[in-house]
Amino acid sequence: MPSARSAAAKARVKKDAEQRFKRAQRASILLKHVSDATRLQVILLLADGERHVGDLSESLNQSQPAVSHHLALMRHGGIVVPRRQGKNNYYSLTDSGEILAKVVQAMTS
Repeated sequence: MPSARSAAAKARVKKDAEQRFKRAQRASILLKHVSDATRLQVILLLADGERHVGDLSESLNQSQPAVSHHLALMRHGGIVVPRRQGKNNYYSLTDSGEILAKVVQAMTS
């Protein structure tokens, strides 16, 4: 008959494995949101501070609707956060976005 101690240890191991899996799933989703060169460029641009969608479009040499699409995906992924001022949207990085920016900068330098 298994002891209460070994049952508790097995339960702890199972819980730890479930937590690791959930963290890996979150990381996988986050990485999918940035698995595009344009989105990585946006992260690098926003690492220098908040930017207007038009400024990002110009810097990326892409249309405003295309950049807005990328920003929407990144917003849903919790990487960027918008700020509305009148008719204009400004974007900045979230804490997760800041961490990603550091990783991207380290990989590209």
